[in-house]
Amino acid sequence: MKRVVITGQGTINSLGRSVAETLEGFREGRCGISELEFQDVDRLSIKIGGQVKNYDAEAEFNRQQIALYDRYTQFTLLAAREAVGQSGLTFNGELAQRSGVVLGTSGGGMQTLDENYRSVYEEGKNRVHPFVVPKLMNNAAASHVSMAYNLKGPSFTVATACASSNHAMGQAFQMIRTGMCDVMVTGGSESMLCFGGVKAWEGLRVMSRDACRPFSLGRSGMVQGEGAGVFVFEDYDHAKARGAEILAEVIGFAMTSDASDIVMPSKQGAARAISGALKDARLNPSDVCYINAHGTGTAANDKTECAAVADVFGAHADHLMMSSTKSMHGHLIGGTGAVELLACIMALREGVIAPTIGYEEPDPECALDVVPNVAREANVDVVLSNAFAFGGLNAVLALRKAP
Repeated sequence: MKRVVITGQGTINSLGRSVAETLEGFREGRCGISELEFQDVDRLSIKIGGQVKNYDAEAEFNRQQIALYDRYTQFTLLAAREAVGQSGLTFNGELAQRSGVVLGTSGGGMQTLDENYRSVYEEGKNRVHPFVVPKLMNNAAASHVSMAYNLKGPSFTVATACASSNHAMGQAFQMIRTGMCDVMVTGGSESMLCFGGVKAWEGLRVMSRDACRPFSLGRSGMVQGEGAGVFVFEDYDHAKARGAEILAEVIGFAMTSDASDIVMPSKQGAARAISGALKDARLNPSDVCYINAHGTGTAANDKTECAAVADVFGAHADHLMMSSTKSMHGHLIGGTGAVELLACIMALREGVIAPTIGYEEPDPECALDVVPNVAREANVDVVLSNAFAFGGLNAVLALRKAP
């Protein structure tokens, strides 16, 4: 089995247009959640989100590209540019054939879908742009990344709601570990902060009108975000041979299904995913220093996740740090695990734990160290990143400090 390391990372989200800006936001405990700005927002009851503000597509892409790239694809390409640039890789010859891309998204081209439904149903138009389908399809971002970097190996998209990115990164990890590929560009993106996207989530009645406060007793629900996180996963020997800077090592992955309810999470399903990641990484519970929680800020998720962590880690749970960065950038749905992996890498590389902001009052059912409100310095060797999705689909990654 090959060892797998991370040699590049990139992002755009409501906290920043780069990894450096995002990590600064994590360290400061900054809130990227604000009033939403788009057409018909006044018709919504939920008017806040982790929106990428003052974004100008024309400053990044030409008119022909914009005709093909939904906002979620644009975000993916910007994050991929940063990640591949940091890796220093150029994909040609045999390396191009042994490199691919696996990305996660839940809604795909939701902005395109929303705009064209409005055009046809509200404005009464009978024609849409000929590129609507290739623009809104869930695999559009993965396809455009493969074309941009000449990635000719396995390339596809994973859509498993809020676990999409972790599932995608888990697949990339497995492909390199088993020798199928040498390099994989992976992560995820989402941009469903539009009228239809938010209106659909309103119907679930799990959204907060004021703030995302995971694990805090007075929390009132989740807050949507948007953006992308993209990473370069690479075979350790390949990275070492070319003298690449290694950001972290991916050492384990597990995925489970609750097989119980379409929206209510299961403690047992989450616990099996966490235990599976530990087993796959050959870790003892006491080896783990920090968990980036799924931590949505809903009563059901937070209590279930804390109970699962308590079950798996036993007495060591009292010594764990577990925070939710969704409190800062919102819940990026299919892209959320990718942006949250940045906090895991920051913990390993810089010894800084991103906080759970907005924390007001302890919840007896969430009695773990959730690093409330202020970032913390800590020596961290091993971290986990949790993702638990609607549909009962769970995915947990384990990472270690760079070798």
